[in-house]
Amino acid sequence: MDSSKSKSVIMHIDVNSAYLSWQAAYELQQGAILDIRKIPSVIGGSQKNRKGIVLAKSIPAKACGILTGEPLWDAYRQCPDLLVRAPNYQLYMQCSNALKALLREYFPAVQRFSVDEFFVDYTGMDQDYGDPVAMAHGIKHRIASEMGFTVNIGIGENKLLAKMAGELKKPDLVHTLWPHEIKEKMWPLPVEELYMVGRKTAQKLKLLNIHTIGALAATDLNLLRNRFKSFAEIIWSYANGMERSPVVNEGAIMKGLGHSSTIKFNVEDQATAHKILLALTEATVMRLRKSGFCCQLVSVTIRSSNLASYSHQKKLFSPTDSTNEIYQVVKDLFDESWKKEKIRLLGVRLGELTEDEVQQLSFFDGPHRRKNQALDTVVDDIRQRYGKTAIMRGVFADGEISPLIGGVGEDAYPMMNSIL
Repeated sequence: MDSSKSKSVIMHIDVNSAYLSWQAAYELQQGAILDIRKIPSVIGGSQKNRKGIVLAKSIPAKACGILTGEPLWDAYRQCPDLLVRAPNYQLYMQCSNALKALLREYFPAVQRFSVDEFFVDYTGMDQDYGDPVAMAHGIKHRIASEMGFTVNIGIGENKLLAKMAGELKKPDLVHTLWPHEIKEKMWPLPVEELYMVGRKTAQKLKLLNIHTIGALAATDLNLLRNRFKSFAEIIWSYANGMERSPVVNEGAIMKGLGHSSTIKFNVEDQATAHKILLALTEATVMRLRKSGFCCQLVSVTIRSSNLASYSHQKKLFSPTDSTNEIYQVVKDLFDESWKKEKIRLLGVRLGELTEDEVQQLSFFDGPHRRKNQALDTVVDDIRQRYGKTAIMRGVFADGEISPLIGGVGEDAYPMMNSIL
């Protein structure tokens, strides 16, 4: 099969160890001699108090056995000389935007999938720019030489195959995963490496003696439906390389947005958790209003000190962008779901977004919605003019929680249109 004659050609661009690579490139640009990618180093938390989790790691750190997502104290146990850099989300956003701008020089359709991942549509462009593999190598080389960091580029007939291709081997490589290569390249992989198959789903599949992606692809769909309901069709289709969603330019579809924060200390009481959730809610809802949306779905995520995560969500009677209304729902969701264990991370996410001008009053709306919205507008204006700490709630007067507002631990980007 000639890959250049495929029905469609999609590329997936993924920055290698994005946070750490961007931090290293920035430091070298500022005159640093040490490249932190070449020593055991991680991005995450604080080197001073050794709290937080590993967000990104260097190859030497990986060789020490350090894993993404593990607590910093455990990483130090494995590597006492580990270098830690605190995350700089503003820098990461700038680097992501710069990469997007470079890709837009080549491709009319560029979709940001996450802060460090992009999909681009190369369909039909081979007539002007040549073989997609050669083109990918050229783009990869330009990113490295001009921006100072490396990427993996996966190429396939759809977004799923392109993403899976890019994950085959890292770093700084180009891989293809055409339909005729699925049997050789994708099917032998462990089932947990398939996109959308998480740890719990993988465990359930293995109980059915399904250990590889190929075994999942060959499993009777009705058997999977009995165990996984409608989710069965998704994972079965993905195992067979089937996926049809188009590459859409960023901003075409916004599915949701949110903030989360890994906390420097273990939260053990409801009052402190409520303060943190209020800070996260204020930051999230301010972004919601700035984007011109209201939400009708609110969810809260909790991660315990043993790294177990769970979430709880609620659909509202009518869309809103009121901080007070959404915070009340956030607080209720937390109180209903918290298992009284120590908390290391809290997150707030808003979904089912609608344009704010189509907002409709409901019988169930509180009596002060309009007043709350007017107050939110004034507060937003003051913060945008004079800074995010220019006006604060009295509960944050002690300064312990207020830094969360609008910055620490926030998701760098709203959820864009997913592969689904």
